[in-house]
Amino acid sequence: MKKHLYLFELIAVLSAFAILSCTDSKFDEQPQLPPIEEDGGKGEIPVSGYDEPYRPLIHYTPAKNWVNDPNGMVYVDGVYHLFYQYNPQGNEWGNLSWGHATSTDLIKWKEQPVALTKDELGDIFSGSAVYDKNNTAGFGTSTIVAIYTSSGQYQQQSLAYSTDGQTFTKYTQNPIIANSTEPDFRDPKVFWHEESQRWIMALAMGWKYAIEFWSSPDLKNWTRLSSFSTDIVSCNRGQWECPDLLRMEYNGKEKWVLIVSVNPGGPVSGSGIQYFIGDFDGRQFVADSYNYPLWLDYGMDNYAGVTWSNTANRTILIGWMNNWNYAGVVPTSPWRSAMTLPRELKLIEYDGKPLLANTVVREIETIAGEWQNVTSESLNISGPYQLRLEIDITKDGTFSLANESGEYLEIFVSATTGKLVTRRTGNTGLISFASNYAIPTIKSPFNTEGDKIILDIFVDQSSVEIFTQNGSMAQTNLIFPRSIYNRLQTTDMELKAQIRPLDNIWM
Repeated sequence: MKKHLYLFELIAVLSAFAILSCTDSKFDEQPQLPPIEEDGGKGEIPVSGYDEPYRPLIHYTPAKNWVNDPNGMVYVDGVYHLFYQYNPQGNEWGNLSWGHATSTDLIKWKEQPVALTKDELGDIFSGSAVYDKNNTAGFGTSTIVAIYTSSGQYQQQSLAYSTDGQTFTKYTQNPIIANSTEPDFRDPKVFWHEESQRWIMALAMGWKYAIEFWSSPDLKNWTRLSSFSTDIVSCNRGQWECPDLLRMEYNGKEKWVLIVSVNPGGPVSGSGIQYFIGDFDGRQFVADSYNYPLWLDYGMDNYAGVTWSNTANRTILIGWMNNWNYAGVVPTSPWRSAMTLPRELKLIEYDGKPLLANTVVREIETIAGEWQNVTSESLNISGPYQLRLEIDITKDGTFSLANESGEYLEIFVSATTGKLVTRRTGNTGLISFASNYAIPTIKSPFNTEGDKIILDIFVDQSSVEIFTQNGSMAQTNLIFPRSIYNRLQTTDMELKAQIRPLDNIWM
């Protein structure tokens, strides 16, 4: 959960914004917004045509208002629950609550009433949810239990539970982990550890650049176990947030992956998601030796990504598609921010070591049309789509996604460095809303062997997500063109291209 504060000033007829840096007193400085209505914002979902400029057509957005970190994701009885940081009162950060959406296929979402709203302990910051099938907490068999950060004078951990997946009851003895000393103590991610028969919690320590681990038999009473940190300077350029400790399989053996979001200090500028690979014995995580930091996504706009719980043999992550460098000023209304496409995580081998790969979930097929070969510059498409390119990476070349307005996103294949370079400049579309939005060199290593790569590119109204076909590299970037890119242009390169349309999930 990111807690930066934004101060907005209106200058003449244009909006210019100054982003305040994070300080220990930022909660006292938070602007006072109108109080939440007595029903907590749980009335009718606001009407939207989902046809506004820049509105994503294949990514989840609420009908209106501010959204940031995904949290509390859990899969129960065929339904994927997506909770997220949400402001029921406006299109800026504040009044943090848990918004809620549900899906049966991870692609088409239905917005639900707000699940949790602020109380005497403070705003409802990020956290997680688990399916307590064995009733360890005593709230009833198969109850959904949410564990979240209450952010008031201090950040403390609290609990709420639901028997229907819609309405939550807050635990009367909150907080379950009190705190009166640590300025950063947040974003609990909880899972069941079978070997120790305990729940394990990962907690972020912000500017201490550390993740603490706690355990509990019943989700109510917690004991601190250990702390993980690193002295690698490049891993500690920004506060640590939104941890997720994952048990994964690699070449028939068990490995553990610790995901940590950092801001600032991402792979390019501002926000990013790094990860560590190692082992966990039920008490302590020990990272293997690597050339850290390792990045889950090399683009500008994938942050605070965490995984769903209770998904059996799949590890499915979704991220907040934005960057704290300019999150408060992206030119969208009446909503602000979207989620990435859901991604399945796997450990694959590259250069003799495990690498955390992420590909768009297979459920994307539910909205995908037939593949067609691209035989001209025009893609003959008017909505979102998936573009598949086979590219020779032994020589330099450039391809661009463009539209009829002359706007284009240029992507350079650098054979000499083994990297894909995206150039987000004034040619891309609207950039005037923030001085630090235009980034001419967003670099991703191919992370693959051989002379060719296959790229899967998902293009929406205001985003481009690029993956190698096996997920060894991902790059997510926001864009704000006048219309969707529907042309493919090349310079000094030959490629094979296929395209298929993706259905508008709001129709």
